[in-house]
Amino acid sequence: MDFDYDLFVIGGGSGGVRAARVAAGETGAKVALAEEDRYGGTCVIRGCVPKKLMVFASEYAGMPAEARAYGWDMADGTFEWSRFHGQLKTELDRLENVYRKLLSGSGVETFDARARLKDAHTVELSTGETKTAKHILVATGGRPVRPEMPNAHLGMVSDDLFHMDQLPKSILIVGGGYIACEFACILHGLGVEVTQYYRGAQILRGFDEEARGLIADAMKERGIELHTGTNIVEMHRADSPEAEGMGTAPVEATQFGAAQEDSAGSGPIRVKATNGKIRDFDAVLFATGRKPNTDDMGLEDLGIELGRNGAIQVDDYSQTKVPSVYAIGDVTDRVNLTPVAIREGMAFVETVFKGNPTPVDHELIPSAVFTQPEMGTVGLSEEAARDQEEIEVYCTSFRPMQTAFADKPDRVMMKLIVSKATRKVLGCHIVAPGAGEMIQLAGIAIKMGATKEDFDRTVAVHPTMSEEIVTMRNPIRTA
Repeated sequence: MDFDYDLFVIGGGSGGVRAARVAAGETGAKVALAEEDRYGGTCVIRGCVPKKLMVFASEYAGMPAEARAYGWDMADGTFEWSRFHGQLKTELDRLENVYRKLLSGSGVETFDARARLKDAHTVELSTGETKTAKHILVATGGRPVRPEMPNAHLGMVSDDLFHMDQLPKSILIVGGGYIACEFACILHGLGVEVTQYYRGAQILRGFDEEARGLIADAMKERGIELHTGTNIVEMHRADSPEAEGMGTAPVEATQFGAAQEDSAGSGPIRVKATNGKIRDFDAVLFATGRKPNTDDMGLEDLGIELGRNGAIQVDDYSQTKVPSVYAIGDVTDRVNLTPVAIREGMAFVETVFKGNPTPVDHELIPSAVFTQPEMGTVGLSEEAARDQEEIEVYCTSFRPMQTAFADKPDRVMMKLIVSKATRKVLGCHIVAPGAGEMIQLAGIAIKMGATKEDFDRTVAVHPTMSEEIVTMRNPIRTA
């Protein structure tokens, strides 16, 4: 059978674009790609990139005070959201154009349209066109979701933060995962009064207990009002009859820009919490989960299995139950990180177009949480490791030189989890400024199977925070 294309990719995010352009550029395959929104996907347009730029912006808040401790005559400044936001939009436009050029330069034909599967080899576009392909790759990513509760539409989700015309004076963030905690730190650094509710006992569930405890303490120390074991009971517009029935709210909120009318509303939101408190906030942000983008794509009609949350079920080679259809990235809900989606895309091309069957390696993936301070992590947490085997724990926490000199209370932490039997380092956890940069390098050693003695043989770089990773000689506990 003759097909229009060798490969049709649905989704123009990092994973889909990488797979498309490598298949076309390195194997000569005839490739097409459809994207219904903006090229670059979650990471470039509404995730990692704009978030990290907001992290950079927020970190300047404490710089004048620290500079004065070092002898600089530096006055406190004010942050102008409109100025930053304009530059942010310009940068995202530039990056989207880069993605489009990468595709065209590789010979990939693109369609600015929504695509769904008509059969195992046919894609139907929202333009009314149909295209056939020998292989179809679904890389449609995921999206943030609001909880199922009355008036949830009054709250924003993370996508909305990048479209605000102005910053709220106060915000309630609901959730305790990395997205919730990162934006709590970002918005606090930009001058917003931040309150955070999380129904669990401690934020950042799934990460190392000691590391997440230090981050929670640091967030509170900086002025974020963090309430664990707390959730929303009900929420209404503050000037509605329903809100009057909830009682009075002691916290004043200001009019929040009409640009947020569709999601956050144009006036204060009154919230009642499980701790009994009633508060008014300019805005509410739900960071309570994400869902794969698999709705109305014709997947189940073809016999493609979906998980409980709608994730496409795939094997180790990203292949679905329908042999011609593959899926990568967040739509599979395996490890939802941009570099992982890219790796999955590369493994797909190796397997399908280069004749080199390559399973996706999801072991020992380094990652970072861009709170303040940052956390970098690779491998097992202490809790996960001790459930697996006998371990030694090496850990130190201290005030780093730079901020200690300025008499700031900031603390950092370096931690290694070591197997008693093999002496391999099973996990490394760093809480410190620049932890994301540090963990990338530590991740190489741990992926190679480095032992604690390999770390011990490495000469320290002095004076640095990271030297503590190679100078911890005695375990603080065994388990």
